[in-house]
Amino acid sequence: MATLTLPTAAGALEAYTTGAPGDFAVAKPPYPRVAYAAAHVVADPLAEQDPWLDAKVDWDRTIAFRRHLWSLGLGVAEAMDTAQRGMGLDWAGAQELIRRSLDAAKDYPEAVIASGAGTDHLAPGPDVTVDDVIRAYEEQCAAVEGMGGRIILMASRALAKAARSPEDYVRVYDRVLSSVRQPVIIHWLGEMFDPALEGYWGHHDHMAAMEVALEVIAAHADKVDGVKISLLDDRKEVSMRRRLPKGVRMYTGDDFNYAELIAGDAEGHSDALLGIFDPIAPAVGGALAALSRNDISTFHGILAPTVPLSRHIFKAPTRFYKTGVVFMAWLNGHQDHFVMVGGQQSTRSIGHFAELFRLADKAGLLSDSERAAARMRTLLALHGVA
Repeated sequence: MATLTLPTAAGALEAYTTGAPGDFAVAKPPYPRVAYAAAHVVADPLAEQDPWLDAKVDWDRTIAFRRHLWSLGLGVAEAMDTAQRGMGLDWAGAQELIRRSLDAAKDYPEAVIASGAGTDHLAPGPDVTVDDVIRAYEEQCAAVEGMGGRIILMASRALAKAARSPEDYVRVYDRVLSSVRQPVIIHWLGEMFDPALEGYWGHHDHMAAMEVALEVIAAHADKVDGVKISLLDDRKEVSMRRRLPKGVRMYTGDDFNYAELIAGDAEGHSDALLGIFDPIAPAVGGALAALSRNDISTFHGILAPTVPLSRHIFKAPTRFYKTGVVFMAWLNGHQDHFVMVGGQQSTRSIGHFAELFRLADKAGLLSDSERAAARMRTLLALHGVA
């Protein structure tokens, strides 16, 4: 245990003493659910760069973290928004990340990995056409499949800007899904994660948008492994899940309600592709191990304390959640610094980090409380908290 002084929501200071880390089992195959963690990248803090403009990556630490995830029984969703894709990490960097991760995965016979393909090398603008979007998607899909990778078909800012109707979305997805070699995971990322995706699928109303997405999936069910929706609304996810064609998975992207969605109900369950699985990976491994034994009580007992932590990390503005993910990696020794691609470590307050520390401790997710406390004290000192 360790004791340190933390700021409170009221602006005061109070002593806080950590508890013991959780003792989580490791998930073993066969796994009861497909569980992808959308993994972050580790910045190189010593590289000569302009932090808001450049993305210098510490490749060794970045790949070491993927090995950590695989060792716990989780899959890796590579080059997603958790890795600051399109928010610091460009397409050239994403290709290098995908290549290195696919190579590292060869050391893990049971490793599961799928990689993001999108259109982020195509800047949205008034002159960008739907055909430009199609070509951009096809270029990235060909690159991922050319490296031997499976595709997560990411939502496109350029398409959201160029489309004039739901029919434009149908045309783009019809073309792209017709050209891929293996079934893909379609990612519907909500505007709370990326405001530029407001009105995706041609509708601002999510339920109307869902009809378009379901039309696309039904027309290409043989090319769709599953759909990940990130709308932070469990009712919408369950509604869509119950209407998916047979054999098409629902991958929850709901970082608020994942425990219940993964556990499922009498009519089905969700698999998972989540950013929160990056910082809570040990607990996820333990929960999956319990689910393998059909021990639902232990499954919920492990994940329940992680939900307040996740809700805090993903609180509005939700797009800044990546800062909390990397903060946790620093506290737990997966990297030696709290520096992020794009300078994103500056997007949350010291009060936010203090509460995150408390919630991570209560969930048993500070693997070494003395190290975590020492690093938290360093950040507090930087903010003028003695």
